[in-house]
Amino acid sequence: MADFDRARALLREFKGNKYIHGLDVLSQIGPATAELGKRAALVCDAFPGAEVFIGKIRGSLEAAGVEILGQIEGAAPNAPREDLARITGELIGLDPEVIVGFGGGSTLDAVRAGDVLRILGGEIEDYFGVGLVTQALADSGKKLTPYVAIQTAASSGAHLTKYSNITDVQTGQKKLIVDEGVVPVQPVFDYEVTFGAPPALTADGALDGIAHCLEVLYDSVGKPYHEQMLAIASEGIRLVVEYLPKVMENPQDAEGREALGLATDLGGYAIMVGGTNGAHLTSFSLVDVLSHGRACAIMNPYYAVLFAPAVEEELRMVGNIFKEAGFIEADVDGLSGRALGMAVAEGMIGFERKIGSPATLGEVPGFTDGHIERALTAAKNPQLKMKLENMPVKLTAETVDEYMGPVLQAAKTGDLELIVNV
Repeated sequence: MADFDRARALLREFKGNKYIHGLDVLSQIGPATAELGKRAALVCDAFPGAEVFIGKIRGSLEAAGVEILGQIEGAAPNAPREDLARITGELIGLDPEVIVGFGGGSTLDAVRAGDVLRILGGEIEDYFGVGLVTQALADSGKKLTPYVAIQTAASSGAHLTKYSNITDVQTGQKKLIVDEGVVPVQPVFDYEVTFGAPPALTADGALDGIAHCLEVLYDSVGKPYHEQMLAIASEGIRLVVEYLPKVMENPQDAEGREALGLATDLGGYAIMVGGTNGAHLTSFSLVDVLSHGRACAIMNPYYAVLFAPAVEEELRMVGNIFKEAGFIEADVDGLSGRALGMAVAEGMIGFERKIGSPATLGEVPGFTDGHIERALTAAKNPQLKMKLENMPVKLTAETVDEYMGPVLQAAKTGDLELIVNV
């Protein structure tokens, strides 16, 4: 059974008392923001019911003596470069002392990337990769604007993390900034905001939470934070597997909504401890046909088979969670290597089917073999090499076609036998 108290304790371990989260916490935003600045730019997503929450945020800010300089429209899904340019320009025009972002991961990512461009200048390509923002800040002596990031979707953990994902919609390729310098100063998540989220968005976000926990768990093998990641991943994945089907049936399930919020926050903790790898890397090339969480969910069973010989302990833990939930019949503890990977992969696929999510790329409208070629090309791009380096089975640009190619073909057809182990 999922343990809410354990999940909360892990989040306190992560953020101490700095993180404002729970049910009905938007009133705390004003005092927290006032400590960072008195002149604020407010960037907001628009979605059904958003006006009520934005009203609470504005009221709290005004009561705390924070002047709202202007309200900027948030970004479209996957944070297109066009929205980044627009938000950057509006931030430059408002010249705020503090930025308050209210939105899902795409808006929160676009806001921090926009502030990077506002403060440091240049092009966004200058900052894709690891640590380049921090280096530029050190070289220039400048500082980014304090950022209050208010999450609206149980998904990416963008309010907690060092990642900013930006998409070139012309090429269909997503790239990312990975930098401690862009971590929001004040993260906030009122889980009540998610109660009206449609089923598709709910599932996408929760699946992204599983992907964060699972992939960083793989990355932790042989590293000092391995035990820490076992605890984070165990709670995060269990919360989603236990509660997502319930929330899909009853979207107003308050306990379930809180469970998914805690789970995806743990996913955010995970990606601050270590890095994601295979499924996330492939997802960056599927942005024109799939949401991010769903893309990761489709890919992770197939990468589980590729990685299995190197992550047996980790897959047994994950497999037992899916077994307890009724998605695996085999004795997970009695399996090893490729057979273990196959069993866990089938359990993950069964879970996807249960919540009505596609389990193969071939089921996705608009998917073509061109997406496979795009994904293989992207995997060789030096700007994304950290994803290869985070894999428990180390691939290089030279071995991508040999080993990742069959994984993608398996994901297209659902045939796990196509996967070639290193």
